[in-house]
Amino acid sequence: MAVATFERPPRNFMSFAAMGELEQVAVEVAQDEDVRVLVLTGGVPGYFVAHADLDDLARLGRGEEVVGDPLSWSRTFDLLARMPQPVVAAVGGQAWGGGCELALACTLRVAAASAHFAQPEVAVGIIPGAGGTQRLPRLVGPGRAAELILSGRVVHADEALRIGLVEAVLPDDGFVDAVVDWVQLIASRPPKAVAAAKRAMVEGYELPLGEGLAAEGRLFVECQMGVEAVGLEDAAAERYRHVGPDERLEL
Repeated sequence: MAVATFERPPRNFMSFAAMGELEQVAVEVAQDEDVRVLVLTGGVPGYFVAHADLDDLARLGRGEEVVGDPLSWSRTFDLLARMPQPVVAAVGGQAWGGGCELALACTLRVAAASAHFAQPEVAVGIIPGAGGTQRLPRLVGPGRAAELILSGRVVHADEALRIGLVEAVLPDDGFVDAVVDWVQLIASRPPKAVAAAKRAMVEGYELPLGEGLAAEGRLFVECQMGVEAVGLEDAAAERYRHVGPDERLEL
């Protein structure tokens, strides 16, 4: 497991240059077969990633040069969504605008009790530009997403859990360590199967049901024909032979 910390004091704004750095981290992790899960968190107290760097956006709007590549946003978020390893956003504070979109691009989201989310772009005359209008409706439903994006209001951790924006809420104290513990079960599973399952879900969600089922079938066959899967299935079948029908067997 790897933990990547986004740290850009004092408020953890998401600059184009910082996104380029995160892109490089994601590229390296995606190619590292020893890393089974990537946990992404913020290194400034009270923040995951606050939001986009407004100075960068203003310079871009005036046609001025900016440090870094503005296209790094979309490349980085797409890589996090599609890389073989699951990516877990450990949101320990503010995640607004681009910070919320960064969390949306991850496979799973875990919030600290004090975390809060928002897509407030309309308040400054723009719209979400790094996936918010597309990923948020797919996660919480079109009506709820429309209400959040059009109002720009803040969603605190308890509501985020209730509407499906996050998968768990953990205490503030020892938060990152608690997230690492929370994700251990996923990290313990066979990495090729985890990668295939993630790929089937990510790619299938963009396809009509029939095409998604076909893609799932192809990935299932690839896994099933592997030596690892056959060995694990044989071992599980052997354990079943030694327990009664009323006994619970952990795979």
